[in-house]
Amino acid sequence: MKEYLWPQKVYTKDGVGTENLFRKQALQIWLAEKKTTVFGDGDYVILDFGAELCGGIRILTHRGKDTPVRIRFGESLTECCSEIGGEQNATNDHSLRDLTVHLQNFSDMSFGQTGFRFVRLDFGGEAKIKSVVAENRIFKKPALYRYEGDDPQIAAIYQAAKRTIDLCISSGYVWDGVKRDRLVWIGDMGTEVIALTALYGRLPCIERSLDFVRKQTPLPGWMNNYPMYSMWWIIILADYYEKTGVKDFIQKQMPYLSGLLKQMDGCICADGTLNYPSYFVDWPTHNQPDELAGVRAINIIAMKKAIFLQETFGQDSALARELLERLLKIEITAQTSKQVLGLKYFATGLSEEDKAKLTAGGAKGMSTFLGYYILKAVASFDKEKAVAMMKEYYGAMLDKGATTFWEDFDVEWTKNSGRIDAFPEENQRDIHGDFGAYCYKGFRHSLCHGWSAGVIGFLKEEL
Repeated sequence: MKEYLWPQKVYTKDGVGTENLFRKQALQIWLAEKKTTVFGDGDYVILDFGAELCGGIRILTHRGKDTPVRIRFGESLTECCSEIGGEQNATNDHSLRDLTVHLQNFSDMSFGQTGFRFVRLDFGGEAKIKSVVAENRIFKKPALYRYEGDDPQIAAIYQAAKRTIDLCISSGYVWDGVKRDRLVWIGDMGTEVIALTALYGRLPCIERSLDFVRKQTPLPGWMNNYPMYSMWWIIILADYYEKTGVKDFIQKQMPYLSGLLKQMDGCICADGTLNYPSYFVDWPTHNQPDELAGVRAINIIAMKKAIFLQETFGQDSALARELLERLLKIEITAQTSKQVLGLKYFATGLSEEDKAKLTAGGAKGMSTFLGYYILKAVASFDKEKAVAMMKEYYGAMLDKGATTFWEDFDVEWTKNSGRIDAFPEENQRDIHGDFGAYCYKGFRHSLCHGWSAGVIGFLKEEL
């Protein structure tokens, strides 16, 4: 659904009557508007809408004779004041968030389609504005699961995770993020589906997305060009069936599953070694010592899920069982990665050494992508510790002003850094622009990423 939201806070350099931007006036322009804000050449205003949104802004202009206005959207206050490129890596990737438009007399125009909380308007001439409102697109449906405990921090974690995934499915597909990567990444959907089924059960957007990627990937292709993402497709199918009991949709996927297993037969050697064209678990482990251990864990989980699906739907599971037997010939050994250890728990279980590594340093080394798997692994031997790690990790994002959860987060970033809704103080680092890595450096980093909502599944299953 689409909703219109007025700004909750205004930061301004100039302009007369900025208090009128808070007025909830009729969203219809008129010949004689009395409550307006007047901007001159060189003026700017920054609007804070209070929470992450998916959409753009609607500007009702009383007077503006082809007045140029630069619009910059930001998920953080500093992002909306950034320049494209530079050391902090602001971008227009996937959706325009920095653009110049022209305002006209008696106009009502909408601009932008991105993820944002803040908007900065820089005026290149005179303009008299009646209203600037956000057009937010968010999924609205009564949730089957709500956290109803008495811990306010956990309640806030639930709400932020729910808002994250509700924004990411507002298009009718399961998007990776609302600012960047507005794509159906099937690997990322693994934890997104965990969150969505916990909240809503069966959903058309899940089935539409799974069908879409399958149709876009005729065999012998690999989904999203990553072999492991095809493994995630198997895992998602089984998880979706286990959580919803939906048979008609799963039945339609079974022929593809059989073909995929035959393709994997050529990539899992008799001695258990792997022969895929490429390997990927997540960015922090890519080309690192733990990557192959994570790949093996994903394969084992996928094979177990494939056996479950084939036997449930009356199909021969001999090949899947053979592949699983090969995979188990080599032990999963993770050195440091909590993500891989979380996957290992679901694949083959944990050793005492693994358990110690998972809890070492508390939330340090956790992952938004595989947070569900890490927390479930810890809860299998120490639920109290798992809850403490969850609160430390997700609570730290909330403490920095988050209203949705991020593409990646390291608790070390919180040291001497500011909030996303304030300019850094002297000698403080920018929590958004100064951190991030791999493909999400600086302001390219998404602050609303669907995979981070997997914590909802943990809450439902463990609390």
